Amino acid sequence: MLQLGPPAGTERADAARNRALILAAAHGILRNHGIDALTMDAVAHEAGLGKGTVFRRFGSRSQLLRTLLSNSEAEFQRAFLCGPPPLGPDAPPVERLIAFGRARFDLVATQGPLLRAAEDSPAGRFSSPARDAMGLHISVLLRAAHVEGDIAVLALSLLSLFEAGFVMHSVESDSVSLDRLADGWEDLVRRVTVNPPAVP
Repeated sequence: MLQLGPPAGTERADAARNRALILAAAHGILRNHGIDALTMDAVAHEAGLGKGTVFRRFGSRSQLLRTLLSNSEAEFQRAFLCGPPPLGPDAPPVERLIAFGRARFDLVATQGPLLRAAEDSPAGRFSSPARDAMGLHISVLLRAAHVEGDIAVLALSLLSLFEAGFVMHSVESDSVSLDRLADGWEDLVRRVTVNPPAVP
C-alpha cells in the first residue's frame, strides 16, 4: 500500500510535532491562499519554525506537496486495488481500465493544481510511489486483457495521459473538458485492448 510518510511510531516526539505543524500550516495556506502561495518560506512562517526545519522534514517543496497528496492518493490506490467493481476487483480487465482512467480524471478535477505543482521536479514527476503503483496496475490489467506487445512501454504511454500538467493545460488552454478526456481514455482503452484476428 502507498506510504509517502514515515511509518507510525518511528519519529521522535519533537520531529512528529514539527511534521504535524508543517502539514497543518501547508493545508492552511492552500485553503486560504491557493497553491501559488505555498512556498517553503511561507510554510515555515505559518508553522512558527525555521526554514531549515521545513527542508529537513520534507527536503523540497515537491516532496511536501506529495505528502499533502498522500491521503487522496492512498484512497485512490485502495479503490483500484480492493474497492468495489468496476474500478476494483471482480470486473473484467478492460472495464477496470476504463474505470481507472475515469476515476483518475475525477481526482485531477479536485486535486489538479496540487498534483501539477507536485510534478515540478523530475523526481516528483516520474519517481513517486503513487505513479509506480498506477503503472504496475495498468500493466497487470493489460496482461489480463491479453494485450500483446511491449506491455511496459504501452503502460508508460497510457500513464502519461494522467500527468496533471498535461491534463490541466488541456482543460485551461485547449478547452478540452475532463469529461471529453475521460471519454477519450475509454475509446483509447477499447482500441488498445482489441486483439486483431490471427492471420491465417
